[in-house]
Amino acid sequence: MARDKEKRSCGQVVAEWRAFLWDPRTRQFLGRTGSSWGLILLFYLVFYGFLAGLFALTMWVMLQSVDPHVPKYQDRLLTPGLMIRPCTEGLDVTFNVSQSQTWLQYVRALHQFLEPYNDSVQAARNAACPAGRYNEQPDDSVPNYPKRACRFNRSLLGPCAGLEPHGDYGYGNGQPCVLVKVNRVINFFPGKNKSINIVCAAKREEDAALLGPLQLFPPNGSIDLMYFPYYGKRVHVNYTQPVVAVQFPNATANVDHHVECRLNAAGLRTDDERDKFAGRVAFRLRINRE
Repeated sequence: MARDKEKRSCGQVVAEWRAFLWDPRTRQFLGRTGSSWGLILLFYLVFYGFLAGLFALTMWVMLQSVDPHVPKYQDRLLTPGLMIRPCTEGLDVTFNVSQSQTWLQYVRALHQFLEPYNDSVQAARNAACPAGRYNEQPDDSVPNYPKRACRFNRSLLGPCAGLEPHGDYGYGNGQPCVLVKVNRVINFFPGKNKSINIVCAAKREEDAALLGPLQLFPPNGSIDLMYFPYYGKRVHVNYTQPVVAVQFPNATANVDHHVECRLNAAGLRTDDERDKFAGRVAFRLRINRE
């Protein structure tokens, strides 16, 4: 039978740990000499340096195949999506007319969004383009030559421009405005040289009477062709995408209204059930009154 190991005192255990951490006799730290530690550190330095260099080389090669001005693949962007402002969680615009704290957030969001659309800003940055035709700007042998953007003045949105003294976009009196914008798609020519517009209505026909008539600004929800095509944010720096404002002057209070807006343009499909944001957007509106 093997003899039991002798019990070591606490002092012996501490002495052994001290010797392991630093042995003055062999000049070893954690069981290794300085030269041994140096070789290990050199190995890992070279190893991880090689991995970092390989990763950097791979990224560099990949970036050489990417055009910084135009996305390489755009085959799924045949129809642009639509979005609303104010942009709310779940596309749900709900507020109480008599409780300003429920709708002030929408007013602030609209003010912030429309700030670049101020007439003075547009006049300083953008050009007065001829209406009714595409604003094509060829490179003329100079790749990615900067493009001029066309003016979209905030005042075109009428009562939904927020330029009145109260500037609450109708939320204070229960006649709210919602802005609908077309998402940017590079080199997109909508309408086949024909006028385009955005149309909005109750999602279900039986709810149209509760929603009441809608007012669109610019009139008929028109979007001029001069705002197309878009050339990308690097060359089309001051581009201001067109928006359409829809106002609900007679929507029934305390009722959920399901509204759908569509881009009406020749050659565009907006009825694809696989993509409910292709050329359309649906949102819920509820105006509460006490």
